[in-house]
Amino acid sequence: MKIAVLVKQVPDTWGDRHLSQETGLLIRDEDSSVPDEIGERALEHALRHKDANPDTEVVLVTMGPEMAESALRKLLALGPDSAVQVTDPSLGGADVVATAKVLAATLRRIQPDLVLAGNESTDGRGGLVPAMIGEINQMPVLPGLDSVELADGEVSGTASADGVELALRATLPAIVTITEKSAEQRLPNFKGVLSAKKKPLEQLSLAELDCGDVAQTGARTVMVAASKRPPKQAGPRIPDDGTAAAQLAGFLRDRRLI
Repeated sequence: MKIAVLVKQVPDTWGDRHLSQETGLLIRDEDSSVPDEIGERALEHALRHKDANPDTEVVLVTMGPEMAESALRKLLALGPDSAVQVTDPSLGGADVVATAKVLAATLRRIQPDLVLAGNESTDGRGGLVPAMIGEINQMPVLPGLDSVELADGEVSGTASADGVELALRATLPAIVTITEKSAEQRLPNFKGVLSAKKKPLEQLSLAELDCGDVAQTGARTVMVAASKRPPKQAGPRIPDDGTAAAQLAGFLRDRRLI
């Protein structure tokens, strides 16, 4: 079985993030970028199946700038066999349509039996790309699973919706998105870190994929205006002259906080 895992390099949620005043895009640098945690959880499902079935091949797939290679190397240290990265200057600021078309073309090239992904990335939070890939490649999609099981040419699992637990099932090939409830990602060991440097990592450009004029029709970010966040203003000071409690109560009451 071949399992493709969609992963992404994202800004560290614990760091400061800034938008370019010229392009309106997030300013990215390698030091503040990390593999998306939800992608690591999706990868964990693939690696658990590989642990139980050593003949399983696990391939990482991403679309992103050249520096995203560092995130792929970090994830390769956990145990996948290889990685594929689509990187092209024309994809800067790509929307979900362009992203889905590019990843769908990449998956057609790889021909996996199962595609695993997180239910939404921590930067864009669109949650649409896997379903759009399923539509483009005519593959069934099981969205937002809290658990995943693979057996006898099918994938199944449970999803929660409006307080109800749903049992979902699809025949392979299929696409599955998982939630943060589904698995805890593993940590790399020393052997994995060393082997990650030697594992195959194929970099593709748009010209090598069959995805049409995606750079012109889907990868568009238009900035209307941009301005820096105004500096924080100091709040009012309440002197403790014996009336501080009354002043504080009045301040909160005026703002309808009490």
